[in-house]
Amino acid sequence: MKKVITLGGSSSKGSINKVLAEYAGSLVNDASIINLDLNDYNLPLYSIDIENESGFPDDLNALNKILEESDGIVLSLAEHNGAYSAAFKNTFDWLSRIEGKVWRNKPMLLLSTSPGPRGGQSVMELALSRFPYNGGNIVASMTFPSFGQNFIDGDVVDDALKLQINEAATALSKAI
Repeated sequence: MKKVITLGGSSSKGSINKVLAEYAGSLVNDASIINLDLNDYNLPLYSIDIENESGFPDDLNALNKILEESDGIVLSLAEHNGAYSAAFKNTFDWLSRIEGKVWRNKPMLLLSTSPGPRGGQSVMELALSRFPYNGGNIVASMTFPSFGQNFIDGDVVDDALKLQINEAATALSKAI
């Protein structure tokens, strides 16, 4: 069985992006899903000085191994001031030091959501332009607007969004 990891690009304990990533992961057919949480990986703020003095943190090596052994990725990015959250950016920076092609050309479903009507559009645009340089094989992407109004009691309540996320998960299923 294929292994698919889900990750919400936020350190918030109640991350709506983690919820969305896990929901989308549950829609991927014939896959074992591994739900990751950035809070489970203790990574200092990236610095070349820390890397030179201490090497790669154990938690980074553990996360990198999980990524390496996966067959697909569901990533939902939080938007902070139009960009990645600090926690995600730091993790991404550390991972890129082990392997510049962070995503290893593994099929990826790229999502973003927010409480507002744009659904993280700015961070999505940033990731769509950046990730291919880092081995991002983005097979489907979508922004999910107004999370609180469109995702209620563990399910997507807007029919058009439900269809779109199902189609995106199907694209990932086919790609892995």
